[in-house]
Amino acid sequence: MYQHKISIAPMLDWTDRHYRYMARLISRNQLLYTEMVTTGAIIHGKGDYLRYNEQEHPISLQLGGSNPTDLATCAKLAQEYGYDEVNINVGCPSDRVQNGKFGACLMAEPTLVAQAIDAMRSVVDIPVTVKHRIGIDELDSYQFMCDFVGQVSEAGCTDFTVHARKAWLSGLSPKQNREIPPLDYERVYRLKRDFSDLSISINGGITSLEQASEHLKFVDGVMIGREAYANPYTMAGVDSLFYDDHGPVLSRHQVVETMMEYIENHLQQGGKLNHITRHMLTIFMGLPGAKQWRRFLSENAHKPGADTDTVAQAMSLVSAS
Repeated sequence: MYQHKISIAPMLDWTDRHYRYMARLISRNQLLYTEMVTTGAIIHGKGDYLRYNEQEHPISLQLGGSNPTDLATCAKLAQEYGYDEVNINVGCPSDRVQNGKFGACLMAEPTLVAQAIDAMRSVVDIPVTVKHRIGIDELDSYQFMCDFVGQVSEAGCTDFTVHARKAWLSGLSPKQNREIPPLDYERVYRLKRDFSDLSISINGGITSLEQASEHLKFVDGVMIGREAYANPYTMAGVDSLFYDDHGPVLSRHQVVETMMEYIENHLQQGGKLNHITRHMLTIFMGLPGAKQWRRFLSENAHKPGADTDTVAQAMSLVSAS
């Protein structure tokens, strides 16, 4: 059974390769997810949507799609690119995603999801996993979720990450769907008890490693989302706490200093400083000078000619403690 104790959630516009590179400096072991990438973008798009940095491993590609053939094509590409896992999004409630017939609305179509799992597993050796909700709209009974997991697991999926909120497919924005439907952790714990042979991870509203430790008494893994982005250094204790890895932990300043070479390479390839620093604004949260760091980068990183000197100037405003 495939299993990772701690992962950072796939977050659209947030968990791009620049953020993930920084996240890997903070923890060597946590599983990182790409932003959701649609099968259509990968198959028909002009950009390289599967690009990542070798340092990001272990890394999972999250796919948005519902056509089993297209999902299998993309899974095969993911394996060729060296991804450690491929994940199907059955949790996003946005209108755009629903119009493409994927995301959370697929919870109502377990047969189709099972067909997709079967098609993907037939062409790859890497794990194929699913991220879903506890329910959608009025389909929010525990039995509904069990039927979904049961049918999809029969197709060979052994790893499920459950966002412990249901999704309203109309009437709420994606942001509201992350905040308004109440969390029901117990329902996810119960799913693990009833499907003890599966790896069940929990997601939703988790803001500390202490909370993660509590959840791990009842489930196999914990996925942390917004907190890992809004306060990335939260994850600095992951390796020692959850992976028995007591190697060196970079300080916040060391993380930024290590990012400097990465930033230089990005700039040499024609990239802009704020592509990367937008993910670094909260690295010093809680330290004296954190607001000054954030303000300086926010005001200067987008300017023509902004480079690592801009970052160094910003860092000089932060306490070294």
